[in-house]
Amino acid sequence: MAAGEEDETERVRRSSSKTPAKKSARKTSTGRASSRTSEDETKRTARRLSAPRAMRYAAEQLQELLGRAPESVSALKPTEEGWQANVEVLELERVPGTTSVMASYRVTLDKEGELVAYERTRRYTRGQIDPRG
Repeated sequence: MAAGEEDETERVRRSSSKTPAKKSARKTSTGRASSRTSEDETKRTARRLSAPRAMRYAAEQLQELLGRAPESVSALKPTEEGWQANVEVLELERVPGTTSVMASYRVTLDKEGELVAYERTRRYTRGQIDPRG
């Protein structure tokens, strides 16, 4: 290598040394690692799960399970266990678009934003007006 050049591994080592070190779990008298730090971080993360983030998590995880991209999140509410969202999904595309088949899924997330349950609650055509108002 020429003077002033660095190889790829040296560059990686240098860039990783700039990142702050993560807290490691403390050892207890029994020799087992304490999970107190990770539990505290989990609790803080759970408190910080915002509505926009919950909407994004619900849509992304449902898409992963169904293999179809959600069109929208039509409802979102916090619960004791986390969040509950209604996600609208295009199930069958037709021409004209107003005859396409849509489905509404109720998605339940835990406090960390992980999907714990989902169910299809309704199927309808895109052009259909909701009689519930």
